[in-house]
Amino acid sequence: MPLTRDEMRRIRQRRVRTKVRGSEGRPRLSVFRSSRHIYAQVVDDGSNRILAAASTLSKELKGTLKGTGNKPAAEAVGKLVAQKSLALGIKQVVFDRNGFLYHGRVKTLADAARGAGLEF
Repeated sequence: MPLTRDEMRRIRQRRVRTKVRGSEGRPRLSVFRSSRHIYAQVVDDGSNRILAAASTLSKELKGTLKGTGNKPAAEAVGKLVAQKSLALGIKQVVFDRNGFLYHGRVKTLADAARGAGLEF
C-alpha cells in the first residue's frame, strides 16, 4: 500500500529531526505550514522551551495581512520572528524545515528571517 503525502512528510520530519537539534547558544527555528497559515518558533531543545514565536495568527500581523496562506504572509512572519529573536539576543539559529520542502513559503520565510538579521 503506498504511503500518503502526510505519512511521507512525517518520515522526512523524523529523519531531519535526528540531525537538527537546537541548543541554548544556537536554538532551532522550526517552521510549520498549513494550507491557511504559517507558523515559526524558536526552540531551545535543551530546556524544551519556546523562546520566540510568530504566525499569521499573531496579534501584530492579524489585521495587516491581505491573505494568510501566501508568500507575503510568510515573509511577514519571518521578519516578525527574527525581530523577536534579535530582541532576546538570539542572532544564530538552526533552521528546521520540519519535513517540508525548502521551496515556496518555507523558503520565503527563511529568506525574510535572514534579511532581518538572523544567521543560519
